[in-house]
Amino acid sequence: MERSAQRLGRALVVIVDDRVVHGEHEDKTGPLVTELLEEAGFIVDGVVAVSGEAVAIRNALNTAVIGGVDLVVTVGGTGVSPRDATPDATLGVLDRPIPGIAEALRASGLAAGAVDAGISRGLVGVSGSTLVVNLAGSRAAVRDGMATLSALVPHVIGELSGLDED
Repeated sequence: MERSAQRLGRALVVIVDDRVVHGEHEDKTGPLVTELLEEAGFIVDGVVAVSGEAVAIRNALNTAVIGGVDLVVTVGGTGVSPRDATPDATLGVLDRPIPGIAEALRASGLAAGAVDAGISRGLVGVSGSTLVVNLAGSRAAVRDGMATLSALVPHVIGELSGLDED
């Protein structure tokens, strides 16, 4: 069955950015991710902005998993600075990592010139029956990351929902 003709499921976007949370900066990546997810066939439950604190990130991820979304995409906080805690918080939520997808995101991002994607520590994995993806925070990293994910996510969602029987 062709997945592009059907809805892939529910998604949630988590923006990790202290400036957005405190109203100092307008979120420009949340609407972009939402648009790209909807084009891919997801129903987007919403965009949540959280601070760069590991506890806030972990709480947002756990809420998404408990809420039963099929995919949660975090944007930001994946770099190497001390404030970049998204991968560390995500690691505590994942049941099973999927390192191949994270590596593909880094490789394609770097090839596309999104340096932040290339040096990202972002993780991808499964928590319960939810796919969790960390993307770097630039618009270029988001665009490239979503293009890379579009070929992979339907297969993972299918396996998690039991629809991809080999």
